[in-house]
Amino acid sequence: MKLFGFVLVAVGFILAALAVVVDQSVIDAAEPNAVEPNMVERNAAEPNAVVMAYESTVETTDASGVKWLWYLPALAVGAVGVVMIRTDEARHSKTEHHVAANIEAVEGSLQRIATNIDKLNAEKDTIDTYDMRHRIDDLFVDDLETFVDARESIAHRYGLAAYGEVMSSFAAGERYLNRVWSASADGYIDEVNEYLEKAKDQFHESLDLLRRLPANPQPA
Repeated sequence: MKLFGFVLVAVGFILAALAVVVDQSVIDAAEPNAVEPNMVERNAAEPNAVVMAYESTVETTDASGVKWLWYLPALAVGAVGVVMIRTDEARHSKTEHHVAANIEAVEGSLQRIATNIDKLNAEKDTIDTYDMRHRIDDLFVDDLETFVDARESIAHRYGLAAYGEVMSSFAAGERYLNRVWSASADGYIDEVNEYLEKAKDQFHESLDLLRRLPANPQPA
């Protein structure tokens, strides 16, 4: 849209320039001095003939002799181009702001997930197996939802390849955490401990991948 807007502005300038050239040509042709000498001689007996001819030539112009109606198409095309440029810039600015906010939400939620799972894994021997699923609900549900809701901003900012890498580790961590929850409900302590460790490793890997992404990305 922005490129097309610049094209319209350029076309508007060209139309305005053409209008100036054509308008000036008409004005020059209508000057009294442009009347042929022999025509003046032929109308010597009628001195008002030349004046009347000149007045009839310029009667369609304003007091300055300029045909302003010819400039309206150029003005309209240029105005449309300017509106398109400004609209595209506003949309782009809004999109960038939205993506930046989502990237902060993604990293913040993933950081909290990694911190909480470290704490939970360190305390797992002191937590009753059947209570582990309640701790998971308290510590992870909100941040998991926040991450999932804002995850597409990774693709917008860093490209699909980076999105795939981060999401692959995150999805694995989420699956392992769900296994911990199910094992807790069934009372399988060994499975709780095993998959809690695996979930921790995957969430940390996802966070590390996200943090290694370039500061000034060029999306693919």
